Amino acid sequence: MTRWLIAPLLSLLLAAPLSAAESLRVGYVRVMDDAQVMLAQEAGLYEKYGLDAELIEFSSGTDLIKGIVGGQLDIGVLGFSNAFTWAGRGADLRIVGGAQRGYHALLAREDAGIDEVADLAGKSLASQKQGSTADIVLKGVTLADAGLSPDDLNIMGVAPSVAVQSLAGGRVDAAFLFEPYARIAQLQAPVKEIYEIGEVWPFPCMVVITSAETLESRRDVLWAAMDAQREAIDMLENSPEEAAPYITHYFVNDDVIEARDGSTVSSEEVIAQAIATNDFSAELTDDDIARMKELAEIMQDQGILDGEAAFDVDALLDLSWQEEREL
Repeated sequence: MTRWLIAPLLSLLLAAPLSAAESLRVGYVRVMDDAQVMLAQEAGLYEKYGLDAELIEFSSGTDLIKGIVGGQLDIGVLGFSNAFTWAGRGADLRIVGGAQRGYHALLAREDAGIDEVADLAGKSLASQKQGSTADIVLKGVTLADAGLSPDDLNIMGVAPSVAVQSLAGGRVDAAFLFEPYARIAQLQAPVKEIYEIGEVWPFPCMVVITSAETLESRRDVLWAAMDAQREAIDMLENSPEEAAPYITHYFVNDDVIEARDGSTVSSEEVIAQAIATNDFSAELTDDDIARMKELAEIMQDQGILDGEAAFDVDALLDLSWQEEREL
């Protein structure tokens, strides 16, 4: 067989669905950052690639990583800082692909006198759990670039739905929110967006993580899962309106969302808009990896990671899936 035929055939074989349905336990958090997991399940993509997938929801990436470390999950989509933290404690983990590059918006109440990040001094801000990737970026990048330290304002770690309610009720001056909660907050509360991290400091917020043991024993299953999620990402990136009906119910129970002016907006339209604001990518680029190394340094500065020597990010990476798929 000539060489020019071998490469395409090999690529098809590598991407081919498994011959019999294989069980797969996928951890996720109910945020737009993890939309490819939800979409792969709801659109039948895991099944298309020969997988009998069970989605297991967690309240945070901090909780999700424990499921991977403990062997209760095969794979998870979550912030890479969680892998760094647990690897620093001796866990043998692997980051095998990308998922989403960070969208986090700073929304400020219109009556709070906040027009830029520096104006947060002395104000109250609703954000995510301490030690989360968003929290690390907020303190180590967003506030630091504005000349602020975390002690210059009152930061409260709350659930995103609580942050939206707190903004609407005037209990906080601002919030650091991901989608679709940023979109919903702008409908329901008198707020304005003053900053979005993805515009000024793009980074691979969410990645695909597994254990080294699972990667060794179930590589074909994990690669099939990655193929399914990549197809989901293609739909999210290219056809938000097509993807939205599959996943809207994960975020909104009603068909419409009521705005503060009394009007209503289709829930699917809001979710489609939220999808479109995000940058989903199954690939981890050299720039992404450089950002991960920057975040590792920030985590050391914040005392989350121990040691003076540079944290070995490369030791956690196994990018053979995207190399085989020639991404």
